[in-house]
Amino acid sequence: MARVYMFKRFERFWHWSQAALIITMLITGFEIHGSYHYLGWAKAQNLHTTAAWALIILWLFAIFWHFTTGEWKQYIPTFDKLIAVMRFYAFGIFTPAVHPFHATPSRKHNPLQRLAYLWIKLIINPVIWASGLLYLFYKDPAAAGIVGRIHLSLGAVATIHTAAAFLMLMFLIIHVYFATTGHTPLAHIKAMITGWEDEVEETHAR
Repeated sequence: MARVYMFKRFERFWHWSQAALIITMLITGFEIHGSYHYLGWAKAQNLHTTAAWALIILWLFAIFWHFTTGEWKQYIPTFDKLIAVMRFYAFGIFTPAVHPFHATPSRKHNPLQRLAYLWIKLIINPVIWASGLLYLFYKDPAAAGIVGRIHLSLGAVATIHTAAAFLMLMFLIIHVYFATTGHTPLAHIKAMITGWEDEVEETHAR
């Protein structure tokens, strides 16, 4: 069985670090929201804020890396084979059907993935960061001025932030599910750890 080096070292570091920080923010965020009590509000709030700043710094490095290496092109949306990929995930994944998209180092994401990542990067993430920063600096004159111009109360900012967090949680659940749909349940997860992906004729794709 041939193997191909699919994911570079920084990609793997960025992926798992981002996942850990997002999960930390989800856990602490829902405690701040009052969904449960474990760490206590103050500790949860401090950890949530620390993880948020760490993720912002990580994203800045990731943006720089993607643009300097040209890897940003991996996320350009395309409709080529989009319908075929959607049909595969809707029906073919439950049969011996062959996945219509073959991942390569230069084309790692299928059309559906590209659209999903575009939705995350252009919609969910900006809403989370904008509402989170407004909530964090709500009493700051500059932030208060922004909130005042768009007529948002602190409660409204918190509601928007929480709604975006639920969308992120949905994406995370779906992402984890599709990560287990390779030729073995751990094939894609292993590839994201080692960087090497098995070059086989797959009937499923992450």
